[in-house]
Amino acid sequence: MSRLSTSDHLSLGSKLRLLNWGMIALIVTIGLIGVALLYSAGGKSWSPWAGPQLARFIIGLCLMMVIALTDVRIWLQFAYPMYAVMLFLLVVVEVMGHIGMGAQRWINLGFMVIQPSELMKITLALALAKYFHSLSTEDIGHPIKLIPPLAMVMAPVGLVLLQPNLGTALLLTLASGAIFYTGGVRWWKFVIVIALAAAILPIGWHHLHDYQKARLMTFMNPGADPLGHGYNILQSKIALGSGGMFGRGFGQGTQSQLQFLPEKHTDFIFVVLAEEFGMMGALFLLFLYFLLIAYGFMIALTCRNQFGRLAAFGLTTTFFLYVFVNVAMVTGTIPVVGIPLPLVSYGGTAMLTLLIGCGLLLSISVHRDMRISRTGINE
Repeated sequence: MSRLSTSDHLSLGSKLRLLNWGMIALIVTIGLIGVALLYSAGGKSWSPWAGPQLARFIIGLCLMMVIALTDVRIWLQFAYPMYAVMLFLLVVVEVMGHIGMGAQRWINLGFMVIQPSELMKITLALALAKYFHSLSTEDIGHPIKLIPPLAMVMAPVGLVLLQPNLGTALLLTLASGAIFYTGGVRWWKFVIVIALAAAILPIGWHHLHDYQKARLMTFMNPGADPLGHGYNILQSKIALGSGGMFGRGFGQGTQSQLQFLPEKHTDFIFVVLAEEFGMMGALFLLFLYFLLIAYGFMIALTCRNQFGRLAAFGLTTTFFLYVFVNVAMVTGTIPVVGIPLPLVSYGGTAMLTLLIGCGLLLSISVHRDMRISRTGINE
């Protein structure tokens, strides 16, 4: 009998022992690094960013632990309803969303502001995992069976593009693709989709907003408009270079402290780290991310039920894309698309989304030996 063959009867103490405490320690360490960087970016002050971020992080950790100790079959059962709620909220954003920085992406609830597109990354992964979990190997081979999950992806991606939010739409698409591939969809079908996407790129270009076109053109030649569209990335590169090997010291970054670096508390927080702690500090944080992502993929590989395996792959891929896109963006490797650095950048919904995702990964880990039939009950 496997140690989780009766996992539906696990006591709270047993679940606590089965938790991946190494992964939890990594999450706490990365989160506290983020608070420290925001403290520095705020002029060595808890306001306006570090204090609220710490409070959100503590609340998010408590929520993460509750999710981690919840039976994974509950997430399977409510995957579709949660997806439907987030899709509805994306529609609400289009109708009465809160506008900030030229984009309509938030819903103001009075006591807090939420960004449904962030939470959709979690619910979409769960919904796709549930759908593919319900299919047999033969079903996955039929193209008609791929229409529902494709619609599940295209609906939120289309709504997110209307906000406009190209970066989040890209993350939703790529993470969904990882679930499709892991779920058993053959590689040649991806080739067809990529070819179709490439064919409509010229049409897509004409539908981009002016600022999006400017970002792409600036990526090609940031020096063409050093005081305009190219300012952000040029200042970011200056800060990265000024950090050297070991950095200027905590709170001593000239670009960030003298207000040259834009969005230093959100999109460009990695640059604050690189300037103050140098290349070694940046590599240390990237190593922590590598370990956390490795934990996520290991959970996916060792999970014995299809729902948990697919959800873990999707959630971990999403986390990886957060890190990759943000770091590539601030180093000028890809155009600026406004993706935060996970658990480090200032922000409420993004922090909540990532900690919910980590909680789900931990829940999947605790119940990884549970076998669940396609109908959603124990085998």
